[in-house]
Amino acid sequence: MRLKSGIWVDAYLRRCAVEAVPAVVVRRGHVDAGMIFIAVDRLDGTVQIYGPAPAGLDQIDSERFWVPCFEGKAVSEETLNAYLERQADFDPDLWVIAVEDKQGRHFLGDALITA
Repeated sequence: MRLKSGIWVDAYLRRCAVEAVPAVVVRRGHVDAGMIFIAVDRLDGTVQIYGPAPAGLDQIDSERFWVPCFEGKAVSEETLNAYLERQADFDPDLWVIAVEDKQGRHFLGDALITA
């Protein structure tokens, strides 16, 4: 059984706080099951976004996995906002966490799928 979205978000925010990296919820989704997107602002006018891994992976039912959106490339805030609006059409209960880090750290560790 996977952690509820609200619990996962709270834990992620604490992880960022431990690293002294500002992170806030800019869109609060459904506490139980909303999709979660993480937007890492590199403070240079670009943002990298990470979203939920697609369904069909073996462990996706019990753990959260992430993929970089836009093939891992940084995008403008306008592109990010348009993308998140489209995603909200699919899941109006989605969460968005904004992280500010010049180094572009996402703190997703082994849960990030890059290939």
